[in-house]
Amino acid sequence: MTGGEQTAGRGAGAGPVLLGVRHHGPGSARAVRAALEEVRPRIVLIEGPPEADALIPLAADEEMRPPVALLAHAVDEPGRSAFWPLAGFSPEWVALRWALEQHVPARFIDLPATHTLAWGRQEDEAGTEGEHPPQAETAPDGDTGPGSAELRIDPLGVLADAAGYDDPERWWEDVVEHRGAEEGDALAPFTALEEAMGALRETFGSGGHDRDLVREAYMRLQVRAAQREFEDGVAVVCGAWHVPALRQKTTVAADKALLKGLPKVKTDMTWVPWTHRRLARTSGYGAGIDSPGWYGHLFSAPDRPVERWLTKVAGLLRAEDRIVSSAHVIEAVRLAETLAAMRGRPLPGLSETTDAVRAVMCEGSDVPLALIRDRLVVGDVLGEVPPSAPAVPLQRDLTRLQRRLRLKPEALERELELDLRKENDAARSRLLHRLRLLGIAWGEPAASRGSTGTFRETWRLRWEPELSVRVAEAGVWGTTVLSAATAKAEADAVGAEGLAGVTGLAERCLLAELPDALPTVMRVLADRAALDTDVGHLAQALPALVRSLRYGDVRGTDTGALAEVAAGLAERVFVGLPPACAALDADAAEEMRGHVDAVHGAVALLGDAPAAGHGRLRGRWQSVLRVLSGRDTVPGVIRGRAVRLLLDDGQLAQDEAALLMGLVLSPGTPPADAAAWIEGFVGGGSGGGMLLVHDERLLGLVDAWLTGVPAEAFTDVLPLLRRTFSAYEPGVRRTLGELVRRGPGTGAGATAAGTATPGFAAGFDTERADAVLPVVRLLLGLDDMEENIDDNLAGVTG
Repeated sequence: MTGGEQTAGRGAGAGPVLLGVRHHGPGSARAVRAALEEVRPRIVLIEGPPEADALIPLAADEEMRPPVALLAHAVDEPGRSAFWPLAGFSPEWVALRWALEQHVPARFIDLPATHTLAWGRQEDEAGTEGEHPPQAETAPDGDTGPGSAELRIDPLGVLADAAGYDDPERWWEDVVEHRGAEEGDALAPFTALEEAMGALRETFGSGGHDRDLVREAYMRLQVRAAQREFEDGVAVVCGAWHVPALRQKTTVAADKALLKGLPKVKTDMTWVPWTHRRLARTSGYGAGIDSPGWYGHLFSAPDRPVERWLTKVAGLLRAEDRIVSSAHVIEAVRLAETLAAMRGRPLPGLSETTDAVRAVMCEGSDVPLALIRDRLVVGDVLGEVPPSAPAVPLQRDLTRLQRRLRLKPEALERELELDLRKENDAARSRLLHRLRLLGIAWGEPAASRGSTGTFRETWRLRWEPELSVRVAEAGVWGTTVLSAATAKAEADAVGAEGLAGVTGLAERCLLAELPDALPTVMRVLADRAALDTDVGHLAQALPALVRSLRYGDVRGTDTGALAEVAAGLAERVFVGLPPACAALDADAAEEMRGHVDAVHGAVALLGDAPAAGHGRLRGRWQSVLRVLSGRDTVPGVIRGRAVRLLLDDGQLAQDEAALLMGLVLSPGTPPADAAAWIEGFVGGGSGGGMLLVHDERLLGLVDAWLTGVPAEAFTDVLPLLRRTFSAYEPGVRRTLGELVRRGPGTGAGATAAGTATPGFAAGFDTERADAVLPVVRLLLGLDDMEENIDDNLAGVTG
């Protein structure tokens, strides 16, 4: 009996009905439903992990909405996992739903996940398969199963090439998606596909991966067991690549021999939400299809799919404020049909509709097409799983918090603005920070557009299917998000390698509001700070500690212990910084300048923090800056920055700063050292350009020094000077150029002596400045802002 006869046969002794499919293929899904309606089997066997048999009834739950995936993970190592994704247009999903609707038993018959995950562990230990455990992936022929994506051949590509196609996707659309089941014989497409795959298996064997032979042996055993129980009422839905192997006549003993000695690992299985984006190959999931949104459309709109698709496209473009009329849709449909006829295709496919949209609706531009591909061709559909699905306790607690805080997971990235003065927003912030501590990156902090105050946070939220694995992995730390984050923070503190890591962890604990973890973190922090003698490490650690003090007011956390540690750390930095800045090369000096900037900002915050109680720190730090500014052994870039910081704080008069600059830029100073001093004083994004614009005495000193640099030394200092001035805004550079072209003041000497510059008075005219202040305040809205602040304070105190 031929393979086609066996497939179509349904009489006594005809054998199982083998329905070979392409996974995530809408044409295969429609054909499977038609075949099952015609065959009416007594049991449906589906390629997939048999551990999921108990989860099959959940597919009938009203709250289960594809795309979803079966997730298997090792109990002792939750990060070792595998997915079996199913979309609404997947043949396996259609087979499951049909069986449940008809009250027909359904079973999964692929190799158990307990062996799959153990195989992955062995390969990782041997270093042969890379870092990641195997996942259920779609092979090029549409087959699903761990490891099958490693086939050395592309079956669809071979068949498409034989048919004269250069694109396997286009060939598949023409021969499967654009033709329905032949009238009177719903099994005809499966017969043809089995014959094609049989020829490929005869030529290529297992396709270069012997693991498929083991999987197929297990599937044959399961088919035999079903036949013994249900005789000839067995239908099998599997990857078309496997059909010839399942049809193959082998002995039970031979199949069992292939399965002997397989490794095992204890495994849990559940349903998790999936996304269309994760079904796409471009997302990094190597088992997907190029256009899940398009395939979903073909499955849900079997009649007039082109007209319905182009209507969707027009709706999207209109929502983006592009002018698209009904006439555009009509013309695009005509063009797509004409292109299909010219290319010899039975119906317009994705390439024809895309070309029509580009020409008619996008005026030849590919920019709108990128939006169409992202939103429609791929799509942001996120599946849903009912609460009754098995889950680790941590996942259940997270789901409860998501519902209470009204934070629904979504596949499309969105921004979330939080006002921490509001109770619900503060709770949302705590949840997101706790999840980040657990390695569950549902949200990423972003820069706030409206305010830089500590009471406001901005997050970018996007739920990825892999986060379900991260939740299961984090379940080892606790049964709730709070307890798990606390345990994880304590473990991270004890295991941290450097002081900066512990200080960053302390900041994250305050953001996440983990009071039970803070004592452990603070103890480790104090121990590490006492033992670390590297000034660079201390300077790196201080800013994170001081930032943490600012969260006390908004979040209501006790930062007293943190303030004591921060003050002690600052004192040690003050003592050790001047010696650490001596005799540094250029790279080390640049790094130390960054530390000086960070410590300066930290001291400013620490001196203002009520919990710190150390107002003297500011005076101590200014003394350190004076030492750095006048010590010849300190590199010029650090000396220049110290002078600038003192000037900005009002601790150094402009005349004194000009005197120091004049000494540095004198002929006796090596040009390279002088250029480094200038870089420290007016470079590094510190607003030095505006300083030179508004203080022409300093600009005159720089100009006079630069014009006096010897020709042989100019080449050496040019890169540093170029780096300094190229960081300025274009408008600042243009203004400086105009001032230099005109000549600052009446000469550098006169300017330094205090002679008035053309266009500038000798001093400030406070009376004229006071006259314009009301207008400036009105333009900036400062009066309204202060009124709102007063109202808020009155509400808080009241």
